[in-house]
Amino acid sequence: MALAATLTFAAAYESVHLLVFSDNDIWWRLRTGLWILQNHALPRTGLFSQAASRAWVDASWAFDLLVGVAYRLFGLAGLPVFLMLLQVAVAVSLFLLAREAAKRFWPAVLLAAVAQFSLWPLQPRPALCSVVFLAIEWAVLLHARRAGDERALYWLPFLFVLWTNLDRQFLYGLLSLGIFCGAVCIEQLCARSGLAGFEASNHLRLGRVGAVGAASLLASLVSPYGWRLPSLMWQTTGNSPADRFFRELHSMRFRQPQDYVLMLLVMMAFFALGRRRSRDLFLILMLAVSAVISFRFMRDNWLVVVVAVAIVGSAVHVGGESEQVSDSRLENISTAALVLIVLLTVVLRLPGKNNVHGGEELLSKIEASFPLRAADHIRENHLPQPLFNSYAWGGFLTFALAEYPVSIDGRVDLYGDDLYTTYFKLTQAEVPLDSDARFARAQTILLEANSPMAQALSTLPGFKVAYRDDQAVVLVRTTP
Repeated sequence: MALAATLTFAAAYESVHLLVFSDNDIWWRLRTGLWILQNHALPRTGLFSQAASRAWVDASWAFDLLVGVAYRLFGLAGLPVFLMLLQVAVAVSLFLLAREAAKRFWPAVLLAAVAQFSLWPLQPRPALCSVVFLAIEWAVLLHARRAGDERALYWLPFLFVLWTNLDRQFLYGLLSLGIFCGAVCIEQLCARSGLAGFEASNHLRLGRVGAVGAASLLASLVSPYGWRLPSLMWQTTGNSPADRFFRELHSMRFRQPQDYVLMLLVMMAFFALGRRRSRDLFLILMLAVSAVISFRFMRDNWLVVVVAVAIVGSAVHVGGESEQVSDSRLENISTAALVLIVLLTVVLRLPGKNNVHGGEELLSKIEASFPLRAADHIRENHLPQPLFNSYAWGGFLTFALAEYPVSIDGRVDLYGDDLYTTYFKLTQAEVPLDSDARFARAQTILLEANSPMAQALSTLPGFKVAYRDDQAVVLVRTTP
């Protein structure tokens, strides 16, 4: 049952706690996915927002589409089902990578479990797709490198066609493949010149490896947005002034146990390379590069986790004989599949599959994080537009208060540094109220009840409290 627990623990936790309903971004992704299904087109401008005139490239449109399909099939219960499937896919891919690297069962199970804990919590983001695809890519690269099997690499371009449309972080897959090609090239040059010092790659033919790299690069351009997607990726690679307002773009702060587990996993990977006195240029470069990226941006911590799993697993493989999966372990895999089916059945039996107000349990989960009653009050009383809303609720309001375009939400590519910086400075009282044009135009204002801005506006002339509860306050402008 160890494998069953490893593969299904995250999904089991989600089936009980339904954390997907507390994520702000999943709501605007759901609204976008439903819009794609309804219009049979992709968004080109800032839908559902007061920034509708701005160009917008939905870099994860395929992910949003899947969210919309899950909702169409199962209603609100489709959101936790979708997240559970992603969580199981992450667990399985990490286990298969560790299995391919270590060639031993129990180390693979342990590595997969540690890796998942390092990434906890597994939120409903497109990055989960990147974890799956990067683990698959690394399993293919390790197999090709060990066995000299170039045919395995031929699947990578097809992988990148899917990856490109699901998550913008396919760039890390291209980075891995680029370093892999570079390492093979250096090893071949050293071998031809008679130089020693680097571990060989089982005589992979450089021409074919390069062809796969070129084909994968071209495959990453296969997107409905064409050249606009790589252009967007290039623009967002550097730091921006608004980054300081987003915690996930900060460096790791080591405030949670999983941060320390991740650090220990990375230290084990470095130790494994040093203990073996490895001269595998691919592994050395990837571990160094991924560690720099992941410790610099908390959002990308999954990158070094996948790389570390592969390297630690490879060290285990060198230190012992390969194992074959026994019948009992195959039974564990079957048990894991059975547990998954039971979990999905439990979620599907939850009530409220047709609208945002269905089911007491789902409703309570949503209300715990978002101002559902305040949104109802705004809609039912036809409070005047435009709306000025809290950033933390913007994504939810695109779905729950569809009649009111939001002033801001989590679509970083849409709003850009200027609008984000102005908004956060305004809410932190760093600039005057009239410095934000969106607030100056707003007739209805929805903020957290305990926020300093809401408390200050409640005492100012020209604003009237139209609704208040323990969670939210709604103010209406009384002067033009």
